[in-house]
Amino acid sequence: MCVNFESMEQRIIDNEWSFVGVNTKEFTHCYHNYPAMMIPQIARRLIKEYAPKNTKFIFDPYCGTGTTLLEAKLVNINSTGTDLNPLAQLIARTKVQNYDIDKIIDSKNLLSEESFKFSFNLINNIDLFQFKNINYWFSENVIKEISFLLNIINSKVDDNLQDFFLVALSETLREVSYTRNGEFKLYRIPKEKIKNHKPDTFGLFFNKLNRNIQGLKDLIKTETNTTTNILNFNTCKENPEKYVNRKIDFVLTSPPYGDSRTTVAYGQFSRLSNQWLGIKEASNIDNILMGGSRNHKELEFNSKYAQKELDKIKNIDIKRYNEVKEFLIDYKNSINNVSISVRKQGRIAYVVGNRTVKNVQIPLDYITVELFEKNGFSHLKTIVREIPNKRMPKENSPTNKTGVKSKTMNNEYIVIMEKQ
Repeated sequence: MCVNFESMEQRIIDNEWSFVGVNTKEFTHCYHNYPAMMIPQIARRLIKEYAPKNTKFIFDPYCGTGTTLLEAKLVNINSTGTDLNPLAQLIARTKVQNYDIDKIIDSKNLLSEESFKFSFNLINNIDLFQFKNINYWFSENVIKEISFLLNIINSKVDDNLQDFFLVALSETLREVSYTRNGEFKLYRIPKEKIKNHKPDTFGLFFNKLNRNIQGLKDLIKTETNTTTNILNFNTCKENPEKYVNRKIDFVLTSPPYGDSRTTVAYGQFSRLSNQWLGIKEASNIDNILMGGSRNHKELEFNSKYAQKELDKIKNIDIKRYNEVKEFLIDYKNSINNVSISVRKQGRIAYVVGNRTVKNVQIPLDYITVELFEKNGFSHLKTIVREIPNKRMPKENSPTNKTGVKSKTMNNEYIVIMEKQ
């Protein structure tokens, strides 16, 4: 199929999609920070304005912490998402769950009583958690406090409620660690700051619990009743229809803009939480995410639109080119599998960013259109929005030279297409 580049060039700049100053933490969207989260207002408006008529099922192939899934739930549409990061799965699973609020509050009170005992040294023989380099990232006191909370959650909170408390504990972990909290990657604070690093672990944890409880109460008030599933399969390798057992009406997602190691470090951001929660190979997450496996060394990625940009990067730095190529091949394979699963007249909405590598901008929105058109979709429109709210690093290092920084993307592109 010939790609219609004329239609691809019709980018519509619409500042109404920037949602400056909106509350992005409504309902259970308040649970847990996470890198590059799509704000709920984008998903909400896309469902309202671009989901096909009589949409009954929405799929998110890179669901992250479940923004799309929760927005689908709020309008009583069933949905399924998949993500390979165990921490993202945990947050998403918790975010869409209608917990019994009375049982949640009872468990919080139990944790509060136990924490009171700990604060006054009334508890001995705490079973301390251990993993590689734990003392590099946490003080001895924090290790005791987090170990205590985790033990209580695991031993005294009902199994079907534990995730709710683990999400609050996970978010607390990073704030009480020695990491520089303004970063997604793991960087340790300077030695001179470590001496004065005395975080209020219990205070932070219960503040997050109270915030999350209020978000849960707001969700319960909506009285929505849907089926929402969070799965763990790789759309780069498998057809979603195999897992959802039906054709998809609407695909709504914000995919990664590049491999995790060189773009947004999902794996590094999640590592400490995954280690505390007992996830095996927690340090290997970046390698299993899109573009991380380096399985396509002998293959090339060819794009009728972006070939000049890819060739520029290849001529500047072959290593960086191969990293970009590996990601784009995985991205293509994922789109191929997703496309098969979408029904006729079904639609997709991909919210993408055009990253810069070696000072060359990669037009991922054009590539997205190209790949879907090859799978029988027509391009409806691409909306360009500023990204004042998305949690992205303000600068990155496109040359990988120490001290050389470049501003990251200021715009996102909402690609909307329909299957013919």
